[in-house]
Amino acid sequence: QHVESGGGLVQPGGSLRLSCSISGQTIEKSDIGWFRQAPGKGREAVSCIDWRVARIAYADSVMGRFTISRDDSKSTVYLQMNSLKPEDSGTYYCSIGDYCVGYEIRGRFGDWGQGTQVTVSS
Repeated sequence: QHVESGGGLVQPGGSLRLSCSISGQTIEKSDIGWFRQAPGKGREAVSCIDWRVARIAYADSVMGRFTISRDDSKSTVYLQMNSLKPEDSGTYYCSIGDYCVGYEIRGRFGDWGQGTQVTVSS
């Protein structure tokens, strides 16, 4: 089970830090990804981090603005989002899976969490 948090309303150019807290399992050997879904659109991968923190990747749309990180001692993965744009608005989800392929987690397991809502608007 995992719970996303940290979303909110922010002006363009602002920052947010999302958290994904995972319970019921250890994450030390798990690759983890972030997704987002804008209203009326499909869910899209945003970033992925492997368990060794050796492979980290981002979608082109967020490259240079978002940073994924993890704290295995807290079973938590973070997504620092800077220079936010209105097109970054949506519901953000994390997911545990088998491995990262580029910026997308593959072999997801478990249900989607409730997500955390991000709204970038002036």
